[in-house]
Amino acid sequence: MTRPNTGKRKNRALLDLQTKGFAALAIGAGLLLLPVLAGSTPAFRSLAGTLQPLGGIVLLLGAVLLTLHQVLKPKAAGATVRPRPGRVKVVPMTNREKLAVIDTIQAQASSFSSLTASTPPRKLTKISETPKVQSAAPRVRSAHWSPAAFAAIEWRRFEAVCEALFGQAGFETRSQSHGADGGVDIWLHSRHARGPVAVVQCKHWQGKAVNVKELREFFGVMASHKLKRGTYATTSTYTADAAQFAKDNGINAMDGQALLALIAKRTPEQQQTLLDVAFEGEYWRPTCASCGVKMVERTPGKGGSAFWGCSNYPRCKSRLPMAAALR
Repeated sequence: MTRPNTGKRKNRALLDLQTKGFAALAIGAGLLLLPVLAGSTPAFRSLAGTLQPLGGIVLLLGAVLLTLHQVLKPKAAGATVRPRPGRVKVVPMTNREKLAVIDTIQAQASSFSSLTASTPPRKLTKISETPKVQSAAPRVRSAHWSPAAFAAIEWRRFEAVCEALFGQAGFETRSQSHGADGGVDIWLHSRHARGPVAVVQCKHWQGKAVNVKELREFFGVMASHKLKRGTYATTSTYTADAAQFAKDNGINAMDGQALLALIAKRTPEQQQTLLDVAFEGEYWRPTCASCGVKMVERTPGKGGSAFWGCSNYPRCKSRLPMAAALR
């Protein structure tokens, strides 16, 4: 059963009250002015003398009705504009919509800061991280494959290159772009076997060698899935212990130079395809490993070096160093 709308009924009652008040004022004023309109005619003067007291009463009644309307109007208006709880339906935004909102806010902040450059900034409190507009300059896109090409792209583009490279070798690939991957970035499938035949782990590291700890964890992943083939690909190098462990346990450990050598064996068209994959979109801006969205440049509120932070902050507090976005 539908509940009656009390707000609308009050509005109608107030409107009726106002209308009756003005009508009473008009009638009362007319009755009081009747002697003037009657002139010197005896019949009209007798009628006016009879109705004149009634006009005063009607005029007073109209004034009372309008006064009552003015007294009740603020309360009723306040009651009609107050929203009822539980009637608002919240629709969650998609990641793309969130990014669009963030880009709009950042663009507006940039325009505002240019207009107020001469004004000292106000001190903000309780803000630990302040997003900046895209001030980190993108690295120059490489025209051919080299160590500089690996250094110019972020970790997610490196994984995409590795996936495309194995795809060119005839494997069916399945990647996991973000979230808990269990030590696996790419699953390799063969048309002649059921389930994955090998796994690939990618490390986009610059200036930091992969040690034996990472290789032991990767070997454990292979064993848990009963796989005898696995490839560990990195843009960096391996320590001596890591290289020996990979050799003893059948892990194909490929460093940056080995990857470049493998790419060089591809046709010029295939190499260009790999370059297009590497430098697709914002290839230089790192991706949040937890959310799968592009990160934004941030600076600590208490000072310090800039870093990459997830655009979903504070829900996601993932961050990467600005100098080298490692994963």
